[in-house]
Amino acid sequence: MTVAPAVSIATVTLVAALLMMAGEWVLSRFNEAHLRSRGAVEPADDVYRLMQWAYPLAFVAMAVEGAWRGPAPPGVLPGGLVLFGVAKALKMWAISTLGIRWCFRVLVLPGAPLVMAGPYRLINHPNYVAVMGELIGMAAVVWAPMTGVLAVVGFGLLIRARVRVEDRVLGRQP
Repeated sequence: MTVAPAVSIATVTLVAALLMMAGEWVLSRFNEAHLRSRGAVEPADDVYRLMQWAYPLAFVAMAVEGAWRGPAPPGVLPGGLVLFGVAKALKMWAISTLGIRWCFRVLVLPGAPLVMAGPYRLINHPNYVAVMGELIGMAAVVWAPMTGVLAVVGFGLLIRARVRVEDRVLGRQP
C-alpha cells in the first residue's frame, strides 16, 4: 500500500508543528510558574482559554484538508516551509528576548518595565506576527486554502482581542 504524498506531507508537517507546540507549552508552563511566584497578575478578560484549543485545532484542520486536497502546487510548498521557518525564527527571537517573562498567558509583573529590546524594538507584538506566519506557512505547506483562510481569520480575531487585553494591562492604551 502506497501512502499519497499529500497524506505524508500533511502528517509529517502536523507532527512537527505539534511537537514544536508541545515544547513551547513546556517552556510556557515553567515560565508561568516562575512569574506567578514573583507576583505576576493575569487579567480576567483574556481569551487564552479559547486560544489554547483554537491554535492546535487549526493545524489539525489544515492537515486534514491538506491530506485530502494536497499536495501543494510546485513552488508553494517550499515557500510555505520558508515562511514557517522565518515565523518560527521570529517567535524564538521574541521568546529569547522576553526570557522568563514569556508564556502563553498574559502575566504582568507589577512594576516591571516593558521589554523594548530584540524584535520589540521594531513591533509591539512580534510573537503574534510569528503566529500568523506559522498559520499561513502551514496552510501553504499542506495545501489547505479553505481551512488556512479560516484559521488565519479566526485566530487573527482572537489575536486582535488578545492584543487589546495585553496593551491595556501593559499601559499602552487607556
